Amino acid sequence: MLRKFAFLATACLAVSACQDQASSGQGGTRSEIRIVGSSTVFPFAKAVAEQFSINGAQSSPILESTGTGGGMNLFCAGVGADTPDIENASRRIKASELELCQSNGVTDVVEIQIGIDGIAIAQANNGPAFSLTPVQIYRAIAERPYGKENKAKNWSDIDPSLPKFAISVYGPPSTSGTRDALTELIMEVGCVTDPATKALKDSDKAEFEAVCHEIRADGAYIDAGENDNLIVQKLKANPNSVGIFGYSFLEENLDSVRGIPVSGVNPTYEAIASGDYPGARPLYIYVKKQHIGVIPGLKEYVLEFLNAGTKDGYLVKKGLIASPEDVRKKMAGVLENMTVLATSDLK
Repeated sequence: MLRKFAFLATACLAVSACQDQASSGQGGTRSEIRIVGSSTVFPFAKAVAEQFSINGAQSSPILESTGTGGGMNLFCAGVGADTPDIENASRRIKASELELCQSNGVTDVVEIQIGIDGIAIAQANNGPAFSLTPVQIYRAIAERPYGKENKAKNWSDIDPSLPKFAISVYGPPSTSGTRDALTELIMEVGCVTDPATKALKDSDKAEFEAVCHEIRADGAYIDAGENDNLIVQKLKANPNSVGIFGYSFLEENLDSVRGIPVSGVNPTYEAIASGDYPGARPLYIYVKKQHIGVIPGLKEYVLEFLNAGTKDGYLVKKGLIASPEDVRKKMAGVLENMTVLATSDLK
């Protein structure tokens, strides 16, 4: 279910500056920033929006949690007052998505990395403690591990050292950037340990992605939608289940759930920031440059987001991991100059 957050909503006001393509012929004008995308980035974007309003913004931003993939479709649909200004993303935009944007007139997209997150593998605090590896996770949830039917019912079917209870994994849907990161950072790492499967990447890319990325649909993996809080509730209700979500949700719920070590490394702030944890990933927001100066406060909101993500910023207290200082300085320059992302940057 989509999570919507619209706070201190105000009626849309006519914006006299909206005379260019961000307003003409696109369903009128508006004064509030509209944001869509990742459920992982949503809590951070919400916190920034609240502070932005406290700082005296003309109107409170409206946020919608659609998942990264769903948000990209909305963001890239066109330019104008009836389209989003910002896309939250828990993975980098794909070249095909940027090409979609450009084909629909969204020619100037600005990419800002706002911090780092981790793909947390978690369980209830009262569940039996165990650790996993990318190979074990892959073999547990892949549709066809190493090209063969997945017949594993219990974790112990994968490895005798693992618990003898049913594989029950609650995780993100196919539209989620967390799902993309899971398949690329965890599953594929386990998949390519098999030389024959690894060789498919060059000989048959489609088959390689099917074998390494497709998740089983027989009930062992349960699509929990875009509501990561629902996964936390499921773990509390079933201590033998496993959940997959962003580190920030783990950080928020340490009173009831704990991280499962992956390759012997716990999902902690320090391990993710250093890159030691296998599931570390950057988080992004994408901004329509064509809406800058048209939608009031848009650039200022993005600046607030960037400043809030420092090591001593308020977003770190909510589970965001600060980007390295060189990345932060680069992003400050990108925002100042509104540097447009090119398709060649993604290849």
